[in-house]
Amino acid sequence: MNTITTDVAVIGAGTAGLAAYRAAIAADRRAVIIEAGPHGTTCARVGCMPSKLLIAAAEAAHGPAKWDTFGLRLEGSVKVDGAAVMDRVKRERDRFVGFVVAGVERIPESHRVTGRAKFTSATSIEVDDHTRIDFTRAVIATGSSPSIPPVLRGAADRLVVNDDVFSWNDLPKSVAVFGPGVIGLELGQALSRLGVEVRMFGVGGLVGPFTDPAVRDYALRAFGAEFHLDADAKVSAVERVADGVRVRYRDHDGSETEAVVDYVIAATGRAPNVRGLGLESTGIELDARGLPKFDRRTMQCGTSAIFIAGDANNDLPLLHEAADEGRIAGDNAARFPAVQPGLRRTPLGVVFSDPQLATVGRRFAELDAAAIVVGEVSFEDQGRSRVMLRNRGLAHVYADVNDGRVVGAELIGPDAEHLAHLLAWGIQSEMTVARMLEMPFYHPVVQEGLRTALRDAQAKLEAHWQRDSRKAA
Repeated sequence: MNTITTDVAVIGAGTAGLAAYRAAIAADRRAVIIEAGPHGTTCARVGCMPSKLLIAAAEAAHGPAKWDTFGLRLEGSVKVDGAAVMDRVKRERDRFVGFVVAGVERIPESHRVTGRAKFTSATSIEVDDHTRIDFTRAVIATGSSPSIPPVLRGAADRLVVNDDVFSWNDLPKSVAVFGPGVIGLELGQALSRLGVEVRMFGVGGLVGPFTDPAVRDYALRAFGAEFHLDADAKVSAVERVADGVRVRYRDHDGSETEAVVDYVIAATGRAPNVRGLGLESTGIELDARGLPKFDRRTMQCGTSAIFIAGDANNDLPLLHEAADEGRIAGDNAARFPAVQPGLRRTPLGVVFSDPQLATVGRRFAELDAAAIVVGEVSFEDQGRSRVMLRNRGLAHVYADVNDGRVVGAELIGPDAEHLAHLLAWGIQSEMTVARMLEMPFYHPVVQEGLRTALRDAQAKLEAHWQRDSRKAA
């Protein structure tokens, strides 16, 4: 068995792992990076980029649906060539993956180890049966994998996860999507707009990333108007049949019904890849799920020399967060034991559906309802949104009743990705509602909708402060 001695061993060559490796090297430490699977990061290979390619095709196909309202007439109809759609998705996906692979290949070959890593102690790793790595610090950046409920296993060979969709050579005629979360909504709506019959099922009434009941309910109505969406489905059976998969469920009206679809897509969440890592050999403390307990400011597992970053820690499974966490973990691994907190940015999440969904800062469920006011705007009558026939949406902005600072938001609407960025910058800068209202807003733009929500919040803050003043008097 080959033996390598290094300062920092990084397990996983995804976004977080690559960031950790580069940070350790930048700190002039010896480092190796271990990867068992194909290079290319989840984002480039099966996540952010291929999903946006599919969504872009869906948006182009859906455009003519509005032409009649605009006064435009279409002779004939738009035909979706599924094979051509998927060919572009895969071709462009491979291009993005190629950029990442090229970056990995620039890492010296002596720093790259291929195989499955397993801790054998707090300072040693074995990679398959060919390499032993002795280290003084380590970073776990093993990513995550789709989590599939047992009931869906009945779909057998017609059960796929979002990763598999981007390997299709053509579009199916029908699918059942389980999980109306971020991944499920993006894929489900895109497939629906590309002519695929979509039925979507959820549990507990959850839709997208929302915890605010009003915003969540708006999203349920918006997507339910496009395709079958039951956010609290009562599914009794999923079974493979000759012509596809039969899904038996109780319909909205309470009646027992069934549908046969070509594929079942499991968009039911992802689980950290920590099984088989030999964490029990490291001495670090694990929680009830078997995940390392860690400090999200430093990424350190307890007081050990082991750090964890990216989807593997199940904190904020987003690319920009994985990059930040990897950089913090790699830097602290290099400087151990003198670890220090890294920059954690304001939480920001976007779903690239139509309308888009976004959460910023602290979500509604994380706040004390008595300690905030909620500024609201509907995009149904918002000027620029109506002009573009994109006037569906509702935004709630949360402000602290004590000092007026904006602390979070949940929103569905046109260009939510841009509104969310403005809010994230304001929250990270600790701006009050009044200070945000001092910023320029052009006319006519969708951002004026955000100003409306801020004005509503400011009026509620002032009313609250006046009541407190009268009580004090």
